Amino acid sequence: MNKFAAVRGGSGDIIEPKIGTRPQDNLYLAVNSEWISKTEIPEDRSRMASFDGIDLSVEKHLMKDFADFAAGKKEIPDIPNLKEAVKLYQLALDFDKRNREGAEPIKSDLALLDGLKDFSDFNLNAPDLTTFASLPFGFNVEPDLKNAKANVLNFAGPGTFLPDTTTYQTADAASLLAILQKQSVKLLEMAGISTSKAEQYAEDAIKFDAKLAKVVKSSEEWADYPACYNPVKLADFETKFGDFKISYFLKEVIGEEPDRIIVQEPRYLDHFAELVNEANFSEIKGWMIVNFINDVASTLSQEFREASFPFSQALSGQPKLTSGEKQAYHIANDSFSEVVGVYYGKTYFGAEAKKDVEDMINKMLTVYKERLRNNDWLSEATRKQAIVKVEALKLKIGYPNEIEAIYDRLKVVPANQGGSLYSNERAFGVEEQKYNIEQLHKEVDRSIWAMPGNLVNACYDPTRNDLTFPAAILQSPFYDLKHDRATNFGGIGTVIAHEVSHAFDNNGAQFDEIGNLKNWWTDEDYAEFKKRTQAEIDLFDGIQYGPVTLNGKQIVSENIADQGGLTAAVEAAKNENDDLKKLFENFARIWANKQMTESIKSQTAVDVHAPGPLRANVQSQCQDAFYEAFDVKPEDGMWLDPDKRVKIW
Repeated sequence: MNKFAAVRGGSGDIIEPKIGTRPQDNLYLAVNSEWISKTEIPEDRSRMASFDGIDLSVEKHLMKDFADFAAGKKEIPDIPNLKEAVKLYQLALDFDKRNREGAEPIKSDLALLDGLKDFSDFNLNAPDLTTFASLPFGFNVEPDLKNAKANVLNFAGPGTFLPDTTTYQTADAASLLAILQKQSVKLLEMAGISTSKAEQYAEDAIKFDAKLAKVVKSSEEWADYPACYNPVKLADFETKFGDFKISYFLKEVIGEEPDRIIVQEPRYLDHFAELVNEANFSEIKGWMIVNFINDVASTLSQEFREASFPFSQALSGQPKLTSGEKQAYHIANDSFSEVVGVYYGKTYFGAEAKKDVEDMINKMLTVYKERLRNNDWLSEATRKQAIVKVEALKLKIGYPNEIEAIYDRLKVVPANQGGSLYSNERAFGVEEQKYNIEQLHKEVDRSIWAMPGNLVNACYDPTRNDLTFPAAILQSPFYDLKHDRATNFGGIGTVIAHEVSHAFDNNGAQFDEIGNLKNWWTDEDYAEFKKRTQAEIDLFDGIQYGPVTLNGKQIVSENIADQGGLTAAVEAAKNENDDLKKLFENFARIWANKQMTESIKSQTAVDVHAPGPLRANVQSQCQDAFYEAFDVKPEDGMWLDPDKRVKIW
């Protein structure tokens, strides 16, 4: 176990602020204790972190803009489909209408689910149900991992009620499921289902969910991308479905039966027939109805919104339900994310900042290539191929020039034409499913952005070998034109190199420069890489953080990226003779975090990132430059013996 956990006597010293802490003992608390002491978590959130602080600012600006657009106080700019986003916002904001309607908008769909008589009826109706309800399986068209230019049909199992399969093994599981069960009964009663029937549906739903939780993948398993690639010939695929008429379903929903399907969850497919059958029909029906009523409640009246809050509150610890005004903005933003992101980028992202960030990105790429050239554990052949991959990276900065075609299909039917919030959201779901299926025989569109411009995040896509840096993250504390370069290197510099490092994490390293799942390593080099990857797993595995124990394997890809990102940023700063203290201090600052206990449990169950405070401290512990900058000694809290410091990129 990393000395970090042992020296500090567990997690309390990482989470609780201690003014006056020395960076030599705890870099994170030395930088952030005052911020933690002063920061209040908003009542409608379960945490506050540096990312959240920016998000609140973005949210504030866009909420005001949408309110002004809707009230006619501000002209809607000529951005494709932004007017439709405003129309949806107006529908969502009309709580007089939503409260009058109550459950009326969902009555016909609920009646269809409620009226399913038996498994044969389920077979017959499943293609229609998929447009608005959860089925115990799913299909999705995505790029073929071994042919990055083509799209392919993927199959996977459903999600579970609790955040992860591992959550079912915790002491909280029974109480959380009891809250969901009680909540579901109330929602169904409000929608006109009798109490006895509602109680039976909820009970059956919990039973079926328990069966699913034993078979579907955990977050740790989903974090292994190559393990999701399991091509199966159609004939072999269809034999796994028992009494479910998969051939009929595929023809009705996909329009054909593809020659092969990529099975992302082989274990689930192997157990499908014993889960989805006549004997389990009542449980399947209850599970679909409980999923449905909990999913749609937020689109109905304020009473439904409040009645659907307890389970979410139990999972997150969030004290209060989000206001109606804020929900209306988020509904519009969720449905028209790229449209709103382009508006945000054009309105709030400056050309000068974009040029400076592009300069930083190019510098980080230069540093990365140089580090690869000078790498002391890769062979010449592997080094050259790694550099080819870096040089092939596509950059997406700020927001896209063209908005994806799907948004042209999302047309809002206003209230005066009979539209409700639910009916519009349901219609959008139908269009999105059709659009996704249409991609099956089209070449992969490599211009598609993985994130909208108003999202405070960044990402690397291994199937496209591209980097996305939305406009929203390009601000303080990550980036500021007024900051010195060292501070910016500790913020956006590490983020840039972090995303580049994903091209060489345990997943990204198995994709080539085109985006194909392909081995481009020598056997010896890959064996050494796996050894170093295991060291990164061991570095974090078992560390106690608040109420949870970290799973090093689940978070290894992001930890590899953090390690490579910080290492490259340090080298870039050294090349410019920058103050490394400022770099490490801002690296710790960007991971400032204050979070509800319930939220920590839920987040770490599914998140592939380590908690922010540990990202700041443990990665800094592995940098020799950190010890030099702060004169860290063996007796200091941040000391990690040299042979324990993980070095990959």
